[in-house]
Amino acid sequence: MTLVKAIRRFTVRTVLPEPIRPLARLANNLRWSWHRPTRDLFASLDPKLWAESNHDPVTLLGSIGREQLDRLASDGELVERVHDAAANLDRYLSEPRWYQGLGEDAPACIAYFSPEFGITEVLPQYSGGLGILAGDHLKAASDLGVPLIGVGLLYQAGYFKQSLSRDAWQQETYPVLDPDGLPLTLLREPSDDGTGRPVIITLPLPNGRKLNAQVWRADVGRVPLLLLDSNVSGNDDAARGITDRLYGGGGDHRLQQELLLGMGGVKALRAYQRLTGTPAPEVFHTNEGHAGFLGIERIQELMSAESPLNWDEALAAGRASTVFTTHTPVPAGIDRFEAVQIRHFFEAGLAPSVPVDRILELGRENYDGGNPAVFNMAVMGLRLAQRANGVAKLHGVVSREMFSGLWPGFDHSEVPITSVTNGVHVPSWVDPRISELAGTQFGAEAGEPGRWDLAYNVSDEDIWALRRELRVSLVEDVRRRLRASWKKRGAADAELGWTDTVLDPDVLTIGFARRVPTYKRLTLMLRDPKRLKALLLDKKHPIQLVIAGKSHPADDAGKKMIQDLVRFTDDPEVRHRIVFLPNYDIAMARTLFPGCDVWLNNPLRPLEACGTSGMKAAINGSLNLSVLDGWWDEMYDGENGWAIPTANNGASPEDRDDIEAAALYELLETQVAPRFYGSVVAEGAGAAGPSESAPQAVPTHWVSMIKHTLAKLGPAVSAERMLQDYVNRLYCPAAVSGRRAAAGSFKEAKDLAAWTTRVRNAWPQLVVEHVDSVGVTEEPRVGDNLHVNAYIALRSLTPDDVCVEIAYGRAEESDELDDVTVSELTTFEELGNGRYLFSGSVLINRSGSFGYTVRVLPNNPALASKAELGLIANA
Repeated sequence: MTLVKAIRRFTVRTVLPEPIRPLARLANNLRWSWHRPTRDLFASLDPKLWAESNHDPVTLLGSIGREQLDRLASDGELVERVHDAAANLDRYLSEPRWYQGLGEDAPACIAYFSPEFGITEVLPQYSGGLGILAGDHLKAASDLGVPLIGVGLLYQAGYFKQSLSRDAWQQETYPVLDPDGLPLTLLREPSDDGTGRPVIITLPLPNGRKLNAQVWRADVGRVPLLLLDSNVSGNDDAARGITDRLYGGGGDHRLQQELLLGMGGVKALRAYQRLTGTPAPEVFHTNEGHAGFLGIERIQELMSAESPLNWDEALAAGRASTVFTTHTPVPAGIDRFEAVQIRHFFEAGLAPSVPVDRILELGRENYDGGNPAVFNMAVMGLRLAQRANGVAKLHGVVSREMFSGLWPGFDHSEVPITSVTNGVHVPSWVDPRISELAGTQFGAEAGEPGRWDLAYNVSDEDIWALRRELRVSLVEDVRRRLRASWKKRGAADAELGWTDTVLDPDVLTIGFARRVPTYKRLTLMLRDPKRLKALLLDKKHPIQLVIAGKSHPADDAGKKMIQDLVRFTDDPEVRHRIVFLPNYDIAMARTLFPGCDVWLNNPLRPLEACGTSGMKAAINGSLNLSVLDGWWDEMYDGENGWAIPTANNGASPEDRDDIEAAALYELLETQVAPRFYGSVVAEGAGAAGPSESAPQAVPTHWVSMIKHTLAKLGPAVSAERMLQDYVNRLYCPAAVSGRRAAAGSFKEAKDLAAWTTRVRNAWPQLVVEHVDSVGVTEEPRVGDNLHVNAYIALRSLTPDDVCVEIAYGRAEESDELDDVTVSELTTFEELGNGRYLFSGSVLINRSGSFGYTVRVLPNNPALASKAELGLIANA
């Protein structure tokens, strides 16, 4: 028979009978992905088809035949459930929530740009933590009523699907997605019949080419997500492929993806505003450097307006309302392009009103250790935003150090990058059986925000029984997935009988799942294979490991780590105790996090920005076993898990891995496993450890740690807490700054731009001529007042332009100050010729070595930080 192939494939959507027509709306709003009653409703339509559709409501409805649909529509009880669910969704979308109580200062709309969004496995537009975080950000915004609009790209093949070859090498496949079969709607121009032409966003490219994109909308609860798609008929083949894969290709391909995300994303946002009447965003949140070009598009808008601003004015106005979040703690994780490459694209007319040289200066690494020939996307992101943050307290410290070259002369602690620790969307990641237990025991009280402390009131026996139930579900899922993986590797059914007994529901289960770059050290556990084998096969306290993760297609070192690990797991002696599951995704995570007793994380400190997988484990009652990095560095308290000690900084990479692996084995052997098994070893534990038929006694100390973890970490790691932090600390201040900058035809932005130019030009002439102190005896004592006089030549500047400070603290032998306190010198006297005497007093409040210095900084109420301009004059 001749093989006939389709030249085009599309999905025909089902027309539902009127009584159950609301199912279409329920399927197209992604709230179903975290709203259990809606998921249960879809599952009840046809449990077999629900499983076959991989829990995708759109696919499910398209798979049900006409006769079955008619039967469903005639089922009165079902029809009532459908309408109740639709009414519940309507209430959710319209009722006032937390944000609506904040008052007028809160921004009317916030735009959130990200290169990836992990909302559900049905919409595979994510590769790892950045995308999952962005998805959780949107979901929490929806639950809190935050008026957010997400902006990203629709990748035709999403991120790759992972399988393993017979010799355990990672294989990638890229199944092409059909947007018509996804919970998406195309943004269209208005028409009488609702089928107007699609909105098309266009960017000019070099050599007279164009990049066109249509805009798909996903509804994430209350939050619209706009996704740009270049696979449209008006494009040539190269342009059609720009949104082919997430993080696919390099060079020009990657640059065009980021131009489309940033500049095209702003254009898509404007079209959406025009068509829906949505208020213009008052805050723009740039989630990582990939989206940074959104700032150039906004400057282009202001410079080409009816009353145009100049470059400096447009930059000041745009910065005031922009927030930039960096997610990487290593320079290698930042996108960098050749400056000539950027020039080549912008000279094609991408931003015709904006001087290309000014754009290049935004991304130039013109600081010690930088490469001026390179255009750095994170550097541009920081220069385009008045407010910036890392994603954990430690990551804030690392970021301030990493980007300190942009603020020369300032102490690292003063670099204007704050931190908002990431969180996870609890309804998406907590197992429903945990919610059901709480609901059964505490009723409505369990649903109150912040009542995680109720975990203390659950009996030890109930918690331990639930933990085993969750472990059983994981074991069943692992066996199914492992068998499927081996079949893909070429094994015959006759070879795979052993997969039916892999793992034991009564053995301490440790999970490790994440992306596989080398710094996350997937194979640290293999450092001493004999010792790991002994832990797995221990007769009294055995452990078992479930491991998953994808390596970037271009990262052969990461793939080699996976291969080394899988080859170890293939050993018949231990394969019942340690497994690697390919194709880690949201669906796998939903069983993996709740089913593991311990979540393992052993990155090279401090290279983990946040690491939210351990948070997802914690809200399910798993204990963390982690290096003190990312979020664990600030939230570990000694009773919610264990901290893996880190080697001294002076150790070589080899020695460091040896030391930290040994510390990991020691913790597992002497603390983690004995505490899990308690003082009673399960009856019938033979050479392979506890048996499936002999559950152990309740280990009370372990259960107390579970309760403590739920009560203390639950509210701390929630995405609702994270969103509230963003709103209170970044979004609201940015909205106020943006409004002030734009008021009165951008008067403040124009004034700030002129003032900044004047100050920058005058700064090289500013000199701290002399500093003296009076009122201190030869033997000063704690409690004495130190009076300081500073003679400063401001030249063309005035005292209103500057802030003069005395910085004092403990003086080291190198004269560097530690534990610094800063106080402003507010009294001044004009001495003529642009010279001033500034005076003030400070209390000597400490004994020992004491030192002080005087410094001058720019001062303007429109600045968000005194370090913002990167200008400082030290005595």
